[in-house]
Amino acid sequence: MNIVFMGNPMIANPILIALHESNHHILGVVSNAPKPMGRGRTLKHTAVGELATELNLNFIPADSLNDKSFQTKLKSLNPDLFVVVAFRILPKEILNIPTIGSVNIHTSLLPAYRGAAPIQHALLNGEKKTGITTFMIESKVDTGSILLQEKIKIDNEDDCGSLTDKMAVNGAALILKTLDYLEKGEVELKSQDNDLATAAPKISKEMCKIDWSVSSKIIHNKVRALSPFPGAYTMMMGKRLKIFRTKIMNENSTYFPGQISLLEKNRMAISCSDGQLEILVVHLEGKRKMDMADCLKGMHVTIGDPIG
Repeated sequence: MNIVFMGNPMIANPILIALHESNHHILGVVSNAPKPMGRGRTLKHTAVGELATELNLNFIPADSLNDKSFQTKLKSLNPDLFVVVAFRILPKEILNIPTIGSVNIHTSLLPAYRGAAPIQHALLNGEKKTGITTFMIESKVDTGSILLQEKIKIDNEDDCGSLTDKMAVNGAALILKTLDYLEKGEVELKSQDNDLATAAPKISKEMCKIDWSVSSKIIHNKVRALSPFPGAYTMMMGKRLKIFRTKIMNENSTYFPGQISLLEKNRMAISCSDGQLEILVVHLEGKRKMDMADCLKGMHVTIGDPIG
């Protein structure tokens, strides 16, 4: 099939590579236009834009999706299908361009976790499994008819980074299977049950702050969900301490939630509502990301000190 690919972040790259190596023809790759970055204000592509140029694909920078010249350029390609991965909400004028329609891949088992942050919310809620869904895009976000789905196990040590990597690899295979089925006319569309829908809104700054008065499991899941970005945080010695990896300790604490409950040469734990949470990997404001053992070398804290 003749395809136009649309995407921005790194998670879309394995899918673009899989399509590039398949028997489908990529007519163009749409991604946000390069933006000036850094002190030198040099133009920087999105992850997808950078890959498209490396693969010598027809890169189409997108500023406004409502721009008529942009829409005319897409129409001139005469695509059979748009494949969309973590891009933007497409206006009706663009959705009407491809002859077959537009396929999106979503990192949850729809209708669960509709929205911008399905991976993070699955981890926040302590899910043991999640999945990926290919579906036909409609005007309302993440509501279109389902094409194919695949379940993915969430391991105890998974964080947002590792689970995203799993999604990217499995998503590439699922997209190819979806396109092959569409080409052969072998896919049966399945409507979503809106009564079963749950929301996965964008992660806000407020959601990143740790509340030590809740259980160690809830805090541990928050750390997993927000690692490696943007990072769950607390305050320590007047500085922001981002926490990227933790371990639930099966030990009670005699300290109040939010106090240092264990302090050794290479270890530190914080008291929670139901026990203790050992802190393993951190980024203290003004320093680099490091193991807690290394961070403790330059810290002057005492057991019982308040955190938060």
